[in-house]
Amino acid sequence: MAIEHSSRQYENELEALRSRVLRMGGLVESQIQKAIAAFATGATAQIDEVIAAERLVNEAELDIDEECSQIVVKRQPAASDLRLILAISKTVTDLERIGDEAEKIARMSKQIHEAAPRLQVHSFANIRHAADIALRMLRQALDAFARQDAAQAAGVIREDMAIDNEFRAILRQLITFMMEDPRTISMALEIVWIAKAIERIGDHAKNIAEDVIYIVKGTDVRHIGLEEVERQALG
Repeated sequence: MAIEHSSRQYENELEALRSRVLRMGGLVESQIQKAIAAFATGATAQIDEVIAAERLVNEAELDIDEECSQIVVKRQPAASDLRLILAISKTVTDLERIGDEAEKIARMSKQIHEAAPRLQVHSFANIRHAADIALRMLRQALDAFARQDAAQAAGVIREDMAIDNEFRAILRQLITFMMEDPRTISMALEIVWIAKAIERIGDHAKNIAEDVIYIVKGTDVRHIGLEEVERQALG
């Protein structure tokens, strides 16, 4: 009975750890949404909320890492449980960095709107589209993590190509914008930084998806081609 109780308690600890990762993921997802909304509107309140949430994201990363360390010391997990804990530690690092990128978008949006209060944001629809892709990648990566779905994780990795294409399209648009009116160069460069932050969010979502495949399949797919990733995930 004591062994059964200890095993059940251990499973509860792992489930609580997974739940905390998903809550942290929800927090950074909200940060992205508010940051992109701030780019569209210049709303000070949303910018402040994104910046304030950064402290909560940082605290969540530290708390989850500490919990991972305690479980390793106390339970000495092996095989799949150890993979899970190692991957969680990497995942929360990626989530924290996504929060950093969201904060960067919010701060840059504030600067842009202060410098150009009549900015026609609809002229940069590709930013919104790229952000939608990044958000979808993050949601799907977190869903794959929650359901331990390697196939869905592989789909996230494939979608990284789409956000890279959007980034290149944004750069082409901004180069044209600057050439047509050199007075916009400063603002356009700030928008480039926002586009780059969105691309980085996609990169971190891809990293999380790779961690899911590692958890489920025990295979490190970080530096192999997409076809091989899909073969490993679906095999």
